[in-house]
Amino acid sequence: MYPRKMLRIATILATTAVLVLSLRQSFGDAWLSGYTYAYNPTAAPQPSVKTPETLQQPASEPETVPKPKPKPVALSNRIAEYHMDVHLHDKDKKLHGTQSVTWKNPGQTTVSELYFHLYPNAFMNKNTTFMRESGGKLREDRATADSVGYMKLNALTLENGTSLLPALQYVRPDDNNPNDMTLARIRLPEPVAPGGKVTLKTAFEVKLPEVFARMGYSGDFIMAGQWFPKLAAYETAGTRGSTKDGWNLHQYHGNSEFYSDFGIYNVRIQVPSRYKVAATGFPTKSPVISGGNKIYHFYADDVHDFAWAASPDFVYVEEAFSAPGVPGVRIKLYLDPLHAHLKERYMHAAKSSLAKYAHWYGDYPYSTLSVIVPPKGGNGAGGMEYPTLVTAFAAESESPGYSLERTVVHEIGHQFWYGMVASNEFEEAWLDEGFTSYAEDKVMEAVYGVESNLPIESSYMTSPAPLKQHSWHYENNDHYAENVYMRAKLVLLGIEQQVGEAKMQAILRAYFKSFKFRHPSTEDFQAILEKVTDRPWGDYFKAFVYGSEMSDVAVDSIHIKPVKKDGKKQYESVVRIRREGGSLGPVAVILQFADGTTMPRVWDGNGTEIEYRLNHDTPLSWVIADPNLTNMLDNKRINNFMKAELPAKERNRWNMGLVKLVELMLSRIGW
Repeated sequence: MYPRKMLRIATILATTAVLVLSLRQSFGDAWLSGYTYAYNPTAAPQPSVKTPETLQQPASEPETVPKPKPKPVALSNRIAEYHMDVHLHDKDKKLHGTQSVTWKNPGQTTVSELYFHLYPNAFMNKNTTFMRESGGKLREDRATADSVGYMKLNALTLENGTSLLPALQYVRPDDNNPNDMTLARIRLPEPVAPGGKVTLKTAFEVKLPEVFARMGYSGDFIMAGQWFPKLAAYETAGTRGSTKDGWNLHQYHGNSEFYSDFGIYNVRIQVPSRYKVAATGFPTKSPVISGGNKIYHFYADDVHDFAWAASPDFVYVEEAFSAPGVPGVRIKLYLDPLHAHLKERYMHAAKSSLAKYAHWYGDYPYSTLSVIVPPKGGNGAGGMEYPTLVTAFAAESESPGYSLERTVVHEIGHQFWYGMVASNEFEEAWLDEGFTSYAEDKVMEAVYGVESNLPIESSYMTSPAPLKQHSWHYENNDHYAENVYMRAKLVLLGIEQQVGEAKMQAILRAYFKSFKFRHPSTEDFQAILEKVTDRPWGDYFKAFVYGSEMSDVAVDSIHIKPVKKDGKKQYESVVRIRREGGSLGPVAVILQFADGTTMPRVWDGNGTEIEYRLNHDTPLSWVIADPNLTNMLDNKRINNFMKAELPAKERNRWNMGLVKLVELMLSRIGW
């Protein structure tokens, strides 16, 4: 999922404060900026696009449907097999569905109960766990008075017709909230032996909320995410360090996303005839009109979720695409009419990112990739990933900046880390969001020449927290995003800084190859990292992944006194450099003297401080640590620089990079 954390007001306030301080300390000569602020997508230059008049009118929907076939060899363990039939009733914004799901016991332990996620129940009222934790807000999107929804199970039976509804129990393993009904347990009359199977049949009803938190409606637009009773993930011994077989059970939380087993989905979707449908997987045949409704049929295998969207207004565009690692895929755009003239930008972003990710990390094995653009006001459905299907941000503007490309690039990156590697987003969200944010930046730089300003991003780390922890243990959504998106990306870049970009690419490719379709853990990634680099990374992970440390390098003190050497007057300068937090390796230090002499040094990064004692004919003027701003995890760069000639009571540490940033920020006040 793509965060929309905008800090304009805080930035302006900080800029004003820094400007005042700068003028007081006479640092006017430092206002020379070579940075590009690219973290905010809208700050980048506007991409050139064709006007609507120069583009051909896209087709409304494919007239014929190619006949992709299920994969001849399973790529995953396919634990669950879903056959579903769902009918959209657009007037009352409800889904009525039936489901037959077969679960295969993958472990060595007999299983006597199944667990289902009933995610729409998160929107029943303000007292659910999701609503309590989120406060009715996710990113910049807020729930409305109509953002109320639910899932009701009308039937739950075995194949022989035995009803299991009386045995259904809602469970709350995370917080014991009696108002939360997002996780349910079913006791089976007969246990399932290792390797055995059980099939359950359900009939269910979903009331869609006005779009919020990934699902719902906005006018005639429908986003059906997490819309069906979904089996919880069952982890066998050895998966993510598990010592025994068992269910991975969590409620729907304000910060968490999702975690499921791989399987097969065979889904029939019935909508009013004026609607067009986008969905996970591929259509098995052309839609059929019957009795005022249109019936679609989709199939997907080796995926762990199924989502779909519908709208009578979709502008449909489709192109075939292949590249190394992408043997053949049909890229499908479902555009809001306001963005029909932007089809080439969406298609270019989809093709470019898919090609880059496949080249860098591994093959994309699916035959389709769909991109949905929600309408204005529907951004609660925007910026989200599902298997073979992503949503861009809503069409709020006719001429968006690079936020269009960046969001598409980010969400398609999830096809690899969320979709195929399939980390547990309840418990280790950084393995998806951090990896995707890292990869997103690589594509934006390689394809669009847009570089993120990493020193600025590290300065946002005001409340670092461990990356490996349950998503709802973060203080709020901003705290969650700050860490699992941004800080996690910086931690990966800190590794890259030490091993080089080519080696980092080899690390991620080895990780993807080893653990696609396998649900890895943080420890699994560390093991791959150590294997490929042939060195230990325990201290690094202890500090930055399991711990909440940053790597603040500071010029701590400068002491100068006149001395005589061989009867000649000189100045002895004693400089102390210290570090708080973990180490990212060697740190460059530059010492400049009054006569212009520069003495570079390199601190190997061992220990927590180092002292330099130098004699020179003139006094020391200033010292800067990490002058090239290579320390990705330094969030307090204001103490990297110190001028020596100022009186002690007025001496102020200063960060040259931050001063340059201020100039840029002042130029951005009119965004």
